[in-house]
Amino acid sequence: MLLLLSCLPSVIMAQDKIMVRGVVTAAEDGFGLPGAYVQVQNKDGRVVGATVTDMDGNYALMSDGKKGNVLIVSYSGYKKQTLEIGAKTQMNVALREDVVELAGATVVAKRMVSNGMMNIAERDLTSASKRIDMSELQDMGTADVGDALQGRIAGVDMVSASGAPGAGTAIRIRGTTSINGSSQPLIVVDGFPYEATISDDFDFGTANEEDYSQMLNIAPSDIKEITVLKDAAATAIWGSKAANGVLQITTKRGGVSKPRIQYTFKGQLSELRKGIPTLSGAEYITLIQEEMMNAGVPFDPNSYPELANDANNPYYYYNYGQNTNWFEELTRTGFAQDHNISISGGDSKAQYRASVGYYDQDGITMGQSFSRVNTRLTVDYNISEKFKVSASLAYTYSETDRNYVTYLKNNVDVLSQAYVRAPNLSVYEYNEAGVKTNNYFTPEETLQGRWNGSHNNPYNPVAMANDGFYKNETHRIVPNLSVIWRPAEWLRYTLDVGFDINNSKKNAFLPQTATGRPWTESTVNNAADSDAEAFNMNIYNKLLFMPKLGDDHSLQFLIGTSTQDKIDKGYGALVTNTASSLLTDPTNGGRLTNGAGSLSSSSSEYRAFSVYGQAQYNFLDRYIVNFTVRHDGSSKFGSDYRWGTYPSASARWRISGEPFLQKASEKWLDELSLRFSWGVNGNEVGQGNYPSVATYNIYGGTYLGKQGTAQGGLEFVDLRWEDTQQYNIGLNFSAFQGRATLEFDYYQRIPKTCS
Repeated sequence: MLLLLSCLPSVIMAQDKIMVRGVVTAAEDGFGLPGAYVQVQNKDGRVVGATVTDMDGNYALMSDGKKGNVLIVSYSGYKKQTLEIGAKTQMNVALREDVVELAGATVVAKRMVSNGMMNIAERDLTSASKRIDMSELQDMGTADVGDALQGRIAGVDMVSASGAPGAGTAIRIRGTTSINGSSQPLIVVDGFPYEATISDDFDFGTANEEDYSQMLNIAPSDIKEITVLKDAAATAIWGSKAANGVLQITTKRGGVSKPRIQYTFKGQLSELRKGIPTLSGAEYITLIQEEMMNAGVPFDPNSYPELANDANNPYYYYNYGQNTNWFEELTRTGFAQDHNISISGGDSKAQYRASVGYYDQDGITMGQSFSRVNTRLTVDYNISEKFKVSASLAYTYSETDRNYVTYLKNNVDVLSQAYVRAPNLSVYEYNEAGVKTNNYFTPEETLQGRWNGSHNNPYNPVAMANDGFYKNETHRIVPNLSVIWRPAEWLRYTLDVGFDINNSKKNAFLPQTATGRPWTESTVNNAADSDAEAFNMNIYNKLLFMPKLGDDHSLQFLIGTSTQDKIDKGYGALVTNTASSLLTDPTNGGRLTNGAGSLSSSSSEYRAFSVYGQAQYNFLDRYIVNFTVRHDGSSKFGSDYRWGTYPSASARWRISGEPFLQKASEKWLDELSLRFSWGVNGNEVGQGNYPSVATYNIYGGTYLGKQGTAQGGLEFVDLRWEDTQQYNIGLNFSAFQGRATLEFDYYQRIPKTCS
C-alpha cells in the first residue's frame, strides 16, 4: 500500500501539462527564424498543440506530457525536424536549408470520378457520362440544382415545372423512357439514393412527380460536382431505380487545414417583360356592343347595365366601367436572396465541414414565394491506416407559397386569368354612392359566367392571389454513415447505411371574399390539409478487389449487395363552409356531408434487394473494358416476376495511345478514343406499391347498417419489369492541351418488354 502511495505523485505529475520553450534558428548562421511553424503531435499523429515563432525565433507551447509526443518544426525552404519531447521543457532547434536542384519535372495526375461504386480515372470511362464542376456555376442565383444545369449537358433536358419560386425542375436524361412509370432520373448524393418524390399513393390522386421535384432542395453552395450517367452501361450498377439515368451529386467535405470560415451572398431581381397587349375596358365594351349590333340584337341598357356606362347608375358605372390591366395588377418585381456560411478544416486524423444556408425568393406573381433553410454537417475520421469512418447529416426546411388555383390544377396560377378576365371590371368594389371600398369586386355572376370551383372558371385573380393560398412545408433529415476497412492495399470493404426522413404538410384555403359566392355553397371557405410522411432506409455492402498485375495491367472487381425499405403514410382532410374566412384550418370545423368535403388516409411499404458485380480492366492504357451485372428483386411484383437480371458491357479504345500516333500525341493530340456500350435496364412500374395484388377500399354506402368494401385495384399477377436495351457509340477528342475538344455519342433505345 505504501509503495502504491509513493508512486501516485509521479503518476499525477506525468498527466500534468508542461510548458515547452525554445528558439528556432538557421543552422548556417544561427539567426532566429520568425514565423516557423511548431506543433506537438501525440503518438496517434493528432496535433495537440501548435504555435509560430516570434521575430527572434522564440516559441512556447503546452504539451500534455504523455509518452510518445513529438515536436515538429517546419519552415519554408528548410528541412522539417521531428524530435521526441519526453520530459524536456527547453528544446532549441536548428534547421538546415533544403536545397533541391531539378533539371525539369513533369507531374501527371489522373482525375478520378465515381461511377457510383468504384473510383475510375475520368479518361478511362467506357460509358457515356458527363461531369460538371459547380465552380463553373457559382455565380448563378438559383435555388434548384436543375435550374443551374439547364442547357449545359447534351442529352439532358431540364424543364421548369412552372415559373413560380421553388417550383423545381423536371429532369429527363435521353428522353422519356417509361409508359406507366416515372421518367425522372435517380438522384444520388454522396453515394446514397435521394428520393426526389414522395410515393404516388400519398396525395390522394392529385399529386404528380412535378409537385415534389423541388424536394431535392440541396443548396448549390454545398455541391462540389455533378456527374450525369446516361447510357445503360453507366447506370446498370444502380439497378432499376436508374433506368432513366443517374444524377450523381458530390457535396463538399472538409480537408486538412486550419479552420476556414466562408460566407457568400447572392441577390437577384426579377421582372416580367411587358405582357401581351390586351383591350382596354372601353374597347372591350365597344366590341361587345358591335357584336350585338352585327347579330341584329338591339342593345338595351336596362338589360345590360354592365355595358351601359351610365354615370347615373354609380354602382355599375364604376364597377363595370374601368380600364383594368390585370397583368400589371398581378405582377411585381421579384427579389431573391441567398446566404450561405460554412466552416471547414481538420488534420490528418479528422476532417469536418459544417454549413448553414438561407434562401428566400418573392415571385413576380402576387402570392407566390419560396424560402428554405438548409444545414449540412460532414465528418471524416481516420481511426487507423485501415479503418475510416465518414458521416454526414443534412436537415432542410422549405416553405412554398402558391395561389389556391394551383391547388386545383398543377402548373396553373392566377396569371391564367390575366388575359381572359374582362378588363372593364374593377379590382375593388365601389358602393352605390360610387365610393371605392376595401372589398374585392367579386359579383356572384358576370357576363363571363360564375365561379363553380374549377380552375378555369371566372374569378377575381387579385382577390384569389391575396386571399386564397396554397402552402407546402417540408422537413427533411438525411443522416448517412460509411465505414471503410482496408485490410490490404488490394482489398477494401465498405458498409454504407443511409436514412431519408421526409415530412410534408400542405394547406390550402379559399375564402368567400375571393369568389363572391353565397355562403351556403360548397365552394365557399374551403379548407384543405394533408400530411405526408416518408421513411427510407438504404444499406450497401461493397467488397472491392484491386490486385497488382504489373505495369501493363490494372483491374478492379466489385461485388456487393443493397437493400431498401421505404414506408409512406398520408393523411388528408377537406371541409367547406367554415364559419369565417379567418378560420383556415379544417380542425376549426366545417362541412363534410355536402359532397365536397372528404377525409382520406393512405399507408404503403416498398422493399427491394439487389446483388451486383462490376469489373474494370485496363491493358496498356489503351484497351479498357467494363462488365456489370445486377440481380434486382422488388416487392411490387408477384412471385413469378419478382426478380430481374440486367447485364451491361462497355469498352474504350484509346487510339491516341497507339505507337502510330505517338508523335502526334507528343506534339498536339491529347486524347482520341472510341467507346462502345451495351446494356439492359429494368424499370419498375409506377402505379403505387401494390400493383400485383388486389386492393380494397371502404364502400361509401351501407347495407342493413353494415359498412361494405369494394375492390379498388386489380390484381396484375403477370405484371413484370419494363426492360429496355440500349446501345451507345461514342467518340472523345481533345487537342492542344484541351483548347479544342469534341465529344460525340450516338445511342439507340429498344424496348424489350412493357408492363
